[in-house]
Amino acid sequence: MSSQRAFARAPSRRCGPVVLHVLASIVLFGAIWVRPAAAEEKKAADRTPDVDSEHLFGFTEGSDIGERGEKEFETDSTGRFGRQGGSYAAASTAFEAKYTPLDYFRISGSATIAGYALNGVPGLDDRRAVTVQEVAVDLRYRVFDREKSLFGLTFAFEPHRGFADETSGAPADQYGGKFSVLVDKEIVPHRVFAAFNLLYDAEVTRPHGTGAVERESVFGASAAVTTQVRPSLYWGVEVRYLRLYDGLAFGDFTGAAVYAGPTMYAKLAGAWWLSAAWNVQIAGGRNGLSSSLDLADFDRHQAKLRLGFSF
Repeated sequence: MSSQRAFARAPSRRCGPVVLHVLASIVLFGAIWVRPAAAEEKKAADRTPDVDSEHLFGFTEGSDIGERGEKEFETDSTGRFGRQGGSYAAASTAFEAKYTPLDYFRISGSATIAGYALNGVPGLDDRRAVTVQEVAVDLRYRVFDREKSLFGLTFAFEPHRGFADETSGAPADQYGGKFSVLVDKEIVPHRVFAAFNLLYDAEVTRPHGTGAVERESVFGASAAVTTQVRPSLYWGVEVRYLRLYDGLAFGDFTGAAVYAGPTMYAKLAGAWWLSAAWNVQIAGGRNGLSSSLDLADFDRHQAKLRLGFSF
């Protein structure tokens, strides 16, 4: 999320109440709207296939890592649209292979290709290009299995090596790592699921030809709930809160954004599955600006589409 910054900085507190309000709304949504009668729950459970919670919730992730010996391949496409001024569109697709050698551990590797279409965005050069974005390794350790414990809990660590600036697409050497805490729970058996994530993402970026070194970190939290609307099909909603800092250890606060939107998960024929999400920035703020959104550091819209199969 590196970009040039030419704004004054001052403390921002407007996002806190909004986040609490939206999180409370999600809890209420899950408790009232999706609670089926007991007979309907049993009927749905009898006809519902086993579901992997990892991708049930959109950008928010569940704690499942697959069964021992399971292999999985997926494509993970993300679209980001809208910045302050001009025209901004970026899309990336990660090709990822996963393997679960142990009941509590999974390892995966991925390579990402990205495309950019930028025109007239302040602080960013105009660009139309397709590039290799990054390669990454994802390590996951499951502490609690949600099917055997009160809730599921998994720790994830993803170091990556980038070849282009994630925001601008400009050639750069980028090194970073993301640490996530993934919690989920089956609220109604086979029917209603909820998840909560915490993340810390730090990056060092060296743009080619400039000699500059940029360091930044992101702290985030998200919550989601989803319900079965028919066998093998789930609809839900999620909310995410992201804070950006200069420096790797939460240095100077730069800006924050609150995203919310719908999610979908479908179990397809055989071992195939599909998930999708659309998030819109509904609140936020940047130091030194009175705007209700932060479109200098964060996108207005974010979309995700995943397709995968297990074998």
